[in-house]
Amino acid sequence: MAADPWLVLAAAAVEGVAGYPRRLHAIVPHPVAWIGWQLHALERRLNNGGDLPRRIAGLATLLIVAGSAAGAGLLLDHLLAGPAVILAALLGSLGLAARSLYDHVAAVSRSLGAGDRPAARAAVAMIVGRDTETLDRQGVAAAALESLAESFNDGVVAPLFWFLLGGLAGLFAYKAVNTADSIIGHREEPYRCFGWAAARTDDLMNLIPARIAGALIALVAGRGWATMLRDAGKHASPNSGWPEAAMAGALRVQLGGPASYDGVPHDRPTFGDGPRPSPLDLHRGLGLYLRACAILAAALILGGLAWPR
Repeated sequence: MAADPWLVLAAAAVEGVAGYPRRLHAIVPHPVAWIGWQLHALERRLNNGGDLPRRIAGLATLLIVAGSAAGAGLLLDHLLAGPAVILAALLGSLGLAARSLYDHVAAVSRSLGAGDRPAARAAVAMIVGRDTETLDRQGVAAAALESLAESFNDGVVAPLFWFLLGGLAGLFAYKAVNTADSIIGHREEPYRCFGWAAARTDDLMNLIPARIAGALIALVAGRGWATMLRDAGKHASPNSGWPEAAMAGALRVQLGGPASYDGVPHDRPTFGDGPRPSPLDLHRGLGLYLRACAILAAALILGGLAWPR
């Protein structure tokens, strides 16, 4: 059931203004944390045996987690009408992360701008999975920009896309699948077989949104299209390369390249032809992000005006 664009815009506005306050999280953990607990509990119980049994168990785990999330959303879609639509907007805001993403990346930018490299490394470690202890200023800026670009899709564009397309049911299902991918959708053991279904489903659900995210970044920058089209396919993910390559082209910098994860070096591909990004480039990237979010808001307004009554 498609959602009214005004409802989606209201949810985005709530999240953009308030986010999910830390004090509230300390009392009532964010629903994503509940999904994580459910996934960990099922993984501990079901991730055993040979490759095929683990693939089947992983698929069952995904169906349980995403199905229960979608079912809850579907029920709420039917219950929350009339004045209760305000509650629907509040609940919808829980599936978005525009404010949270901006705050985390802005913290990295402020620390780099102040020349506080240890604080910048600590801040970027909150949003990336790579080792950050030895990153220089350019390495920190690159890591933050890559996370900003990829999470623009995962935390903003894709949730809005599935919220519009499927209401709270679509939004909650997407968040469940995306969380499952981040927790169990890894190629390394012990998740290689168990997390296969989560990883592939997440790839499928991000197929269109990731390309929209990349296009929005290139659109607001007025450049980056050629880099995006040329370099997106280099990424190990079928989707993450689109916004990352667009960001590299938009800022005329080089992203990607070698990185270390848990002490193990990884020779990643590069995106873009320019120099490694500076702290100023990170600040510029945040500006592009805000303008891309503004385009999304404008699109929702236009959709709301055209929505049948």
